[in-house]
Parts: sequence; structure tokens; C-alpha cells
Amino acid sequence: MDLKEIRFLDAGLLFFATLVFVKVLSVLLTPRSSKRLPPVVKALPLVGGLLRFLRGPIVMIREEYPKLGSVFTLNLANRRITFLIGPEVSAHFFKAPEAEMSQQEVYQFNVPTFGPGVVFDVDYSIRQEQFRFFTEALRVSKLRSYVDQMVFEAEDYFSRWGDTGVVDLKYELEHLIILTASRCLLGREVRDKLFDDVSALFHDLDNGMLPISVIFPYLPIPAHRRRDRARKRIAQIFAKIIDSRKSEGRHEDDMLQCFIDSKYKDGRPTTEGEITGLLIAALFAGQHTSSITSTWTGAYLLRHKEYFSAAVEEQKELMKKHGDKVDQDILSEMDILYRCIKEALRLHPPLIMLLRYSHNDFSVKTREGKEFDIPRGHIVATSPAFANRLPHIYKDPDRYDPDRYAAGREEDKAVGAFSYISFGGGRHGCLGEPFAYLQIKAIWSHLLRNFELELISPFPEIDWNAMVVGVKGKVMVRYNRRKLAIDN
Repeated sequence: MDLKEIRFLDAGLLFFATLVFVKVLSVLLTPRSSKRLPPVVKALPLVGGLLRFLRGPIVMIREEYPKLGSVFTLNLANRRITFLIGPEVSAHFFKAPEAEMSQQEVYQFNVPTFGPGVVFDVDYSIRQEQFRFFTEALRVSKLRSYVDQMVFEAEDYFSRWGDTGVVDLKYELEHLIILTASRCLLGREVRDKLFDDVSALFHDLDNGMLPISVIFPYLPIPAHRRRDRARKRIAQIFAKIIDSRKSEGRHEDDMLQCFIDSKYKDGRPTTEGEITGLLIAALFAGQHTSSITSTWTGAYLLRHKEYFSAAVEEQKELMKKHGDKVDQDILSEMDILYRCIKEALRLHPPLIMLLRYSHNDFSVKTREGKEFDIPRGHIVATSPAFANRLPHIYKDPDRYDPDRYAAGREEDKAVGAFSYISFGGGRHGCLGEPFAYLQIKAIWSHLLRNFELELISPFPEIDWNAMVVGVKGKVMVRYNRRKLAIDN
């Protein structure tokens, strides 16, 4: 080795030693943060976190939860998402006031669909008042009249089935749910005269909400252009209906009328644009979730004959007491059917992720006793699809077992208020939960009373690619019409 090579090697060693020294010095001199930050998901720099997330958040949670525990952070491009999994760490997520943990920033992608001036396009004080309109439209006295319409729609729809046949249960229930929603929510004018037109427009709205819409809601792609045209046309249709009702002094018993009659605290009435936006939001919140849950309920009942038989026996007992009558009070007595629906919803919540934006630092403590500080500016997430299957809450969590909610077990309450989060919880719990249960009970009580049913296709898989996660493919069922025999 000549002198030139030795000098080059010495220079390289000196440069490397200098880098090491500077790095060590910077670590020693930089003040250490007192925050106990959550562990971070390992991923490639810059786009690695995004790629992990786009593969599917549930896949990522399943991989990281055993390694990192119930609290961890994913670096997503220029954002950080901290996941809180389980009731022990998610109380602040559900209970914090809007000023500390808000929805508006993370759900802005809904604005093009719902429209301006409603829900996530207004400040929290206005949004609270609009949620009050929803609450009033879903109060007990209103639900009673909605049930009559639900029962009518179910009887009318299934009367068109033959004495025997094969149907795609998923398609049938999706269609029935939109018919019921049109009557109860959108009004008689839409249900009786404009159903096909409005249904097609809502289809374009629905298809305009894609995964890319969450990041780029105004991207000029064909699906978004169809969404915007459909939104404009829906607004025109409801403007005419609203004007007609007002000019004729005509009142109907539906959610549309509730929104027409609603007033803000300062006395201001709702505008046509606000009424349309609130109706769209209501339909989006309820249509998919009810049809998906109805389908999963049927698939599980037909797979587990013991629960199907128990649900049929319950209908027999109710028919002994009340005859063929079905109303809100009778639906409320269907405890076995309720538990069957609730268990299907535990295993398959349509909304697999709930999101908030943190405006303040806060801390959480895991059930193992570890404490973590979550910085302000993080997106905070929890997952009903994962949390509803935690084995320390639910025994044999992947098994369909409606009896886990029976008196004496009540596994959904064993580890606190947020052990079961299919409908969210806390400040932002789903306002439509009672409506959804009544709707699904009305449908399945009619099917149990009037048909023998057999699942003839394989048990369905989960469609993870949908925005609202539902049933993949068809659910083929053979039916035979029969009247349920009541033993004397």
C-alpha cells in the first residue's frame, strides 16, 4: 500500500469518526422529550406507512397488535395516526369534548356528497343543532309510525316472491332496505313516484365515494363528476317536493317533514339545501349498514340451525300472544332475534374504522399498566372490526354466539362501556341505532314467520375493498313459502 492510499484511508477513517462523534454529541446535547410516545409501526421511509395502510388497515392492525400492543402510531406521509385498540385505552376517544377530539377534520371527504352547510361543513355548534334535528326525527313517537311503514314494505316486498324459489338474499335485502328508507326518510313522493330516479341518483352518489375520495375528494375523475351531477339533481328534486308541501300546507309522517319543520335555536328555519344534505347524510348512515347487517344476520342464522330454531320459536310465542300483529312494542319483545342481529354486527361492523383529530395532548394507560402520551395533531383511530374480537373481552371471539349477550353473561359489558363499539359510542354514538334494529327485526320476523329458508351457496366472505365493509359476492338462498304453525 503506497503513501497516497494510506492517506486516503486515514482521511476516510477520520471522516467516519467525526460523523460518529457528532451524532453522539447531538444525542447528548439534545434535550430528551419527557413524553412517553407510543411505539411506531416499522415501514419504509416516506411512503411505507401509506403502503401498509392501503394494503388494509385491519391487516396492518392484526400484524402490529401482537407486537406493539393496544397503542401504536403509524406514520402516514405527513400525518401520524395513533391507534387505540380496546376499551381500556379508548375512553378519551369516545368521551372527549369536540374541542379536544373532533370529527370535522377527518371526515371532510363527505362534504361533496352531503353538500355544503351540513354536518362536517359547519362548525360544531351548528352541527350539534343539526344532530338535534336527527334526534327529534328518531324519537320514540316517530319510530312507532316508522315501524308501521317498515312492516308494510316488508309484507309488500315478500308478497311478490313465489311459493318456492332461489334468490340472492344480499340483493333482495339491499333493495328492500332502500325501499323502506325511501318511505320512512325521503318521503311518500319519492317512494311512490320518483323511487327509480332517486335510487339511480343515490347509486351515483354512492359510487362517487371511493378510497381515493378520502384523500382527494375533489379530484376531477368520472366517478366524482357523476357524483356532483347526481347531487345537483337530487337537490332540485327535493326543492320541488319541499316547495309543494309548504305551498299546499301538507304534512307527512317522515324524516323529510321533520327536517322541514326544524328550527335552529335562533328561530331560523332549515333551508332547502340543508334539508337535502341532512337527508342524504341520514340515508348514507343507515342504508348500507342496515342491508349489510340484515344479510350477515341471515347468513349466520341459516348456518347455525340452533339459533334459527330459537328465533322461530320466539316468533311462535309472540304469535300466541299477539296474533299476526307486528308493531314497535312487539318488535321490542324479540330478544333472541335482537341478540342474533347484535352478534352478526359484532363480527361484521360495516364501519371498520372510527377517526378523530386530537387538538390536545392526552394520555392513556393500557391494561398491562403501560402509559403513553398522545401528542396534539395526531389522527386518532379505533377499529370496531378488531376491538369487537378481542379475546380478553369475548370468549372464543371468532365464533357466532348470540347467547354471549344473555343475562348472566353479558360479555359486551364485562370490561367497560366501550367493549362493544359497532355503533360507536360516547358523544358520537350512532343516533340511528334504534331505527336500524327495528328495521332489521321487521324484515327478519316476517321471513321467519312466512318462509322456510336454506343457504345453498358457500358462507359469504368479507368484502374488504368496499368503503363500507360488507358481504362479498352473492348469498344464494332457497325458500319455500309456509305459514308458521302455532302449537296450542
